[in-house]
Amino acid sequence: MTNSNIFVLWFSWHFFEAPKFILGVWKNFIGFSVEIFSTPLLLKTFFSPWRRYNWSYPRGLDFGKIFETLTSNIFSRILGAIMRTGLLIGGIAFQITVLLGGLVLFIGWLILPLFCIAGLLFSFSII
Repeated sequence: MTNSNIFVLWFSWHFFEAPKFILGVWKNFIGFSVEIFSTPLLLKTFFSPWRRYNWSYPRGLDFGKIFETLTSNIFSRILGAIMRTGLLIGGIAFQITVLLGGLVLFIGWLILPLFCIAGLLFSFSII
């Protein structure tokens, strides 16, 4: 490969080596966006109590205390679902941003030589 001319070396780098690197970086960003928001864990624990706030049921048949504990535990689970919904929406929005941003960057990298050639042709046609 060292005997090739500079255009062939550049073409090989720009269209084969660099896109592989860009795809690897993009894959890492996608993995990061999944892990930073803990999306799989949020889905698994969707109806778990918020911050593990859980009240123990009293001994005996005090229906007022049992109802109070049941209401508190249900409220904690509803609050957990609401908070996890917000985090999931934020995480999915971030993942979509990473996917679209990576796609724009990847396609932009591939068509960058066309923009350079068009810019040169445009600049010479004005003079």
